[in-house]
Amino acid sequence: MDRNTQGKLAGVSEGTKRAGEIHGRWRSPLDLESWVEGCVWTERMLTALEEGVKGGKWYSLMDKVYAVENLRRAFAKAKANKGGPGVDHITIEMFEKDLEDNLAQLTQSLKDGTYRPQVIKRVWIPKPGRNEERPLGIPTVRDRVVQGAMRNVLEPIFERDFAEQSYGFRPNRGCKDALRRVDDLLKAGHMFVADVDLKSYFDSIPRKALMERVKEKVTDGRVLELVEAYLRQGVMDGVKEWEPESGTPQGAVISPLLSNIYLDPFDHEMARAGYEMVRYADDFVVLCRTREEAEAVLEMVRGWTVKAGLNLHPEKTRIVDVTQPGGFDFLGYHFEQGRKTPSQKSLRKFKDAIREKSSRTNGHSLQVVVENINRSTQGWYEYFKHSRKWVFRAMDGWIRMRLRSILRRRMHLRGRGRGDDHHRWPNAFFAKQGLFSLGEAHATACQPALR
Repeated sequence: MDRNTQGKLAGVSEGTKRAGEIHGRWRSPLDLESWVEGCVWTERMLTALEEGVKGGKWYSLMDKVYAVENLRRAFAKAKANKGGPGVDHITIEMFEKDLEDNLAQLTQSLKDGTYRPQVIKRVWIPKPGRNEERPLGIPTVRDRVVQGAMRNVLEPIFERDFAEQSYGFRPNRGCKDALRRVDDLLKAGHMFVADVDLKSYFDSIPRKALMERVKEKVTDGRVLELVEAYLRQGVMDGVKEWEPESGTPQGAVISPLLSNIYLDPFDHEMARAGYEMVRYADDFVVLCRTREEAEAVLEMVRGWTVKAGLNLHPEKTRIVDVTQPGGFDFLGYHFEQGRKTPSQKSLRKFKDAIREKSSRTNGHSLQVVVENINRSTQGWYEYFKHSRKWVFRAMDGWIRMRLRSILRRRMHLRGRGRGDDHHRWPNAFFAKQGLFSLGEAHATACQPALR
């Protein structure tokens, strides 16, 4: 906000727009609740956001960040997202026990400039279906709260001008919106796909260039210093502490927003060139009508990433003709020759989740096992329900095999469910136990509606 508009917004008249018109853009179409925090974004500020502030830059934002009510809302989101303790061993429950005191201390330290982010705890978790691990960063609860409060202030400023083809980590948008757009473009005849993979994107974003992007709209020095402090956050890996030279901090609440800010100029450049790009965070595809157009796209992408200090994965970046065998993966789905199915990676991940809940040696009753499995299958179906029907039949059969294997074990029989087990425990037996059937759910959804 312009520094000369403390309490009065420059260039915005009192009655420029009615409140309903202003809030219309910043309200969820599903629940009719504003995703922007009302304790930060008042009607006057939303009016300024909608019409633009003088010079396009926002000043005097730090007092909005450290406002107690904003910090309280940020804590509520951190609590909802759960997550473990950071290097200080303070859990969500411990922080909440003295919530008002903790929020007051954060407010004071942010106000007087003594607040310093703590290092991020790194843990390693298995990659689904592979004998590998991936790093996971866990900031402290206090840092997650401050970052959430900062995101509440900054996100609308940048969201206002984000490009249409960006879907990841944005309010009222998600994977399904991106997938629908890809599906529509394929049906419209865009049969050549530039499948692009940015190698280690979040870890390789040049910090100086990223800060320049932030400074294009934010001029509050204290907020900028806080963003830079998060970018310089150290990592505690076991007993070793180190500071990454580039990228956004792992696990940080603010990282997804910063990653979108950095790629936004690229989004707009692709749109101006007339290319149909669909991006979700660092995962994006460009759908084209001809191979020549797809080749031109890749050339443009290569040029931009070099200038932006980013790298393309040499093996995963390619051109795909979707009318031929092979296809491409995007957001968990595999697209090939007019068909959509879960990708092999998605199937492996799903099976690993079911295996964990259906070990032959687990001590739970069959009813408990079925209830646990249902929690996974119902969510999985909701995301992949647009796949080919054979996928659901195959997964139903595999899940029932896992359950028959448990029952065999309890009869002191070896091996997995097979042969006579299908007569001993027929499909109807598991239906009576309440097992959710992917195939039946899909068949029901495909039935024409009664008139």
